[in-house]
Amino acid sequence: MKAHFLFGLFACSVSLWIGPAAATDTFSFGVVAHPDRTMTEETDLREAISESDADNLAFVVANGIKASEEPCSDELYQRRKALLDSAKNGVIVSLAGSDWTGCRHANGRSAAIGRLNRLRELFFTDEFSLGGSRLPLVRQSATAKFRNYGENARWEVNGILFATVNAPENNNHFLLDAGRNSEFEDRVVANREWLHRVFTYASLRKMDGVVLFSSGNPFAPVNRGPAKHDGFAELRKQILTHSTRFQGKTLLIHGHSGVPKKIKPSIRWRGDLGVLEAGVPWTKVNVDPTEAALFIVSKSTSRMKSAMPAGQ
Repeated sequence: MKAHFLFGLFACSVSLWIGPAAATDTFSFGVVAHPDRTMTEETDLREAISESDADNLAFVVANGIKASEEPCSDELYQRRKALLDSAKNGVIVSLAGSDWTGCRHANGRSAAIGRLNRLRELFFTDEFSLGGSRLPLVRQSATAKFRNYGENARWEVNGILFATVNAPENNNHFLLDAGRNSEFEDRVVANREWLHRVFTYASLRKMDGVVLFSSGNPFAPVNRGPAKHDGFAELRKQILTHSTRFQGKTLLIHGHSGVPKKIKPSIRWRGDLGVLEAGVPWTKVNVDPTEAALFIVSKSTSRMKSAMPAGQ
């Protein structure tokens, strides 16, 4: 507890430092796609880990650990964690809705919150990534008020700030319940504070870019479902506001799958904000400060499709 408290103080003090970020050098990172089907013997994930291990990458982000049809069991969670931990690169998990939102007890009642908390216990308890190259992370849980939100993490590489945001693809897990929709409402507050910290830190450090990883795509056509409520409305507004004020580039990489199309993937830009869907089984992105776009997709797959912010 004492060490965790001291780390929180350190994270806060670093965030308040106003010195410029280090000069940006060219590097690459990988993003493992959100599982959109049951992975027999974890074929897609194993393929992505194997291929990315063979590449020269700064880190890899896993956009979700299981498909919605797979069980929400501790055994599966632990097996996937062991697989990701066996990677040679540093691996950061960005939670997907299929990891927890659809989980059910044997009696059919929702087990979503319990499974989310179990994932937090298994994947987000320390200040390092999984994998062989253990990257140091700053978690939102270092702040006492948001100690439950360890899945929101940030790290930096050569003047670029990266951050995960828990925003599941199924309308941000907005539920039409009687009374308070507590999980959704509390997470909206946490994500609002988290994005503020991320962009404030990046601005103070005069960083070249911010890359956000989420499961859902706030800029996809709105599908309110039976709730008749846009669960991504506030998140979309926040990203647009922060990215407009930020002096560098902002890239959102999500795992929300539309209908697969065999087209060449690309980042769709509106001003300095770009949106990209991670491809199956994984996507490689280059960061090159000599390029105007800063971020360039260098490895593509036939099942990857880009998405453009609303208004394009």
